[in-house]
Amino acid sequence: MSRGRAVITSILVALGAIAYGISPIDVIPELLVGPLGFGDDAAVVIGAGIAIWKLLTGSKPDPAKPHTEAPSTEVPPYRER
Repeated sequence: MSRGRAVITSILVALGAIAYGISPIDVIPELLVGPLGFGDDAAVVIGAGIAIWKLLTGSKPDPAKPHTEAPSTEVPPYRER
C-alpha cells in the first residue's frame, strides 16, 4: 500500500472510531449497564489505534516468525547527492 493511501486509510479508521464513540447507537449502551458500557467504546479505540499503527508503520506480522527483536529505531545517515 502506498504511503498516501495508508495515511488516508488511517484517517478514515480514526474518523470511524470517533463516530462510533459519539454515536447514540451502541453495542453495549451506557444507559443500561453504566460504566461497563464504555468497554465496547474502549475496544474500538484500542483496535483503531492498533490498526492505524500497523498502517503507518507498514508492520505485517509473520505468524511463522517469533517476534523476539524490537524494530530498529536508528535513523539512517544522511546521504548527500
